Amino acid sequence: MAACNGGSTDSTTLSDTTTTDDTTTEASTDLIVEVDPFNFESDALISSISTQTCTLSNGDEASCYKIDIAGAPSNYEIGVFCPKNITSTADEAGIWFDGGGEVYDITGDFILNLPTLYNDSHWQLYDEGTGLVNVTDTQESCDGAARPDVEEQYQNHCVECSIDYVDGGISESFLIPITPVASTQNNSIGNTNVGVALNGVVLAAPAPVDAILGAYTIAAFDDCAGHINLVAGYHYHGEAGCSQTQIQSDGHAAMMGYALDGFGIFGMLNEDNTEPTDLDECRGHSDDTRGYHYHAAGVAENMFIGCFKGAIAR
Repeated sequence: MAACNGGSTDSTTLSDTTTTDDTTTEASTDLIVEVDPFNFESDALISSISTQTCTLSNGDEASCYKIDIAGAPSNYEIGVFCPKNITSTADEAGIWFDGGGEVYDITGDFILNLPTLYNDSHWQLYDEGTGLVNVTDTQESCDGAARPDVEEQYQNHCVECSIDYVDGGISESFLIPITPVASTQNNSIGNTNVGVALNGVVLAAPAPVDAILGAYTIAAFDDCAGHINLVAGYHYHGEAGCSQTQIQSDGHAAMMGYALDGFGIFGMLNEDNTEPTDLDECRGHSDDTRGYHYHAAGVAENMFIGCFKGAIAR
C-alpha cells in the first residue's frame, strides 16, 4: 500500500476554542497526529491509498487521503446472525442491541421473551408448531426486510442477509483529511457514516432501531456488531473488539479506525479494562502519543462517537 506525499508520522499542535450550544470553552493545545495509511490491514483495501485536494466542511481546501475499502473484514470470517429455532444457544446466533445499554445474545429464549422485553404481545418471531424462527433466508426476503420500511410480509422476522448477495462485499471510497483540522464547533454525526475501520469495514451511523422494532423485526448483528444489507453491504453499528488491530505498546486501548475528520478511533477500554474519565462530548481526549483521538462507546450504545471534533471532507 502506497501513500503519496509521505509524512504519515508528522504532527502539529493546535490551540482551539470549542463551542457548544450554550457555552464556549478554551481547549488546551492539542497534538494533532496525521492519518497513517500503514495502520490499515493489507487486505482491507482494494487499491493503494492516494492523495488529492479536497474541500472540508469549514470551507477550507486541504490534502485528503482517498481510501478505497473492500467492504468486508480482512481479519475474520463474518459470523452467524439469526437463530434457527427456539432452542438455539448463544453459540448458534449473533447479538442484538437497541441503544438501551444492553447487548442481547439472540438465543431461542431471547426470541421467546420478546413480548416481555418490549412489552408488546404482537411479537411472534417463530412458528408455535415447529419452533422454527422466522428468518429472512433469501435475497428477496433480505431486500424486503433489511430496510427502514420493512415490507409487511417480513414483519415478525429475524433479519439477516448473506455477504454473497453483495458479491463478498461492497467497496466504498472515503476522503479523509491527512491532517485533522479541529472545528470551532463540534459537528453532529446525524445519518453520516462515522468513519472506517482498519480492517476495511464502514463505521456506520446508529442503526434505525425505532423503525426496526416498529416492524416487529430484529436486525441481527454477528458477534462483531456488524450486519449486512444490499445497499451498504457489511458494516458496523458498534465496536465489539473485532476491529481493534493496532495494539498500543503503552497499555492504551487498541486502535480500530479513523473517523471521517481524520482523528483516530480507539477501543473504549484501556489494557487495564478502565475507560478514560476525561472524554469530551465527542468521546475524545488528548495524550502525548496519539494527540487528540476518540474512544468508541460500548457496543450496547448503538454508536461509536458522540460528534465530530474536526472538519470532514465534502
